[in-house]
Amino acid sequence: MPFSPQERAALIERYARGPALLKAALAKVPREALTWRPAPSNWSAHEIVVHCADSETNAHARLRYLLAEQKPVIQGYDQDRWAQALDYHSLPLEPALATVEAVRANTVPILRRMTEPEWQRIGQHTESGPYAAEDWLAIYAEHLEKHSRQIDRNVARWADR
Repeated sequence: MPFSPQERAALIERYARGPALLKAALAKVPREALTWRPAPSNWSAHEIVVHCADSETNAHARLRYLLAEQKPVIQGYDQDRWAQALDYHSLPLEPALATVEAVRANTVPILRRMTEPEWQRIGQHTESGPYAAEDWLAIYAEHLEKHSRQIDRNVARWADR
């Protein structure tokens, strides 16, 4: 069921606030805990931020494909494979955080001016099937909130170790 304009506006505001939440969570991470993993299969705070940069750049493209292409194919990716193959710990943290901020700042104006027909545009996601602009918004409005909480949990677990 489509979102109401008010629901969409609230999700857009959550999306816009995401980078500030991520920065605030990262600011609470002691330097020596940045690359600490709660378990071998879990990501460190550093890896989470680099993942967010990769995810945001994918999201940036996905929305634009949805809005500008006819019957777009939205490419999925294996986030754990990316973290390993790209060796996220070897990538610099500050540019990753700047990427998150820049991508969202570049996307918020588009979201705020989208028309009703644009919100209903649908592509085909390679992993999950039909994928609408509203699906995109629901996913990415929450994405940085979720990872900010993950960083907070990492810090708590690091402190209790």
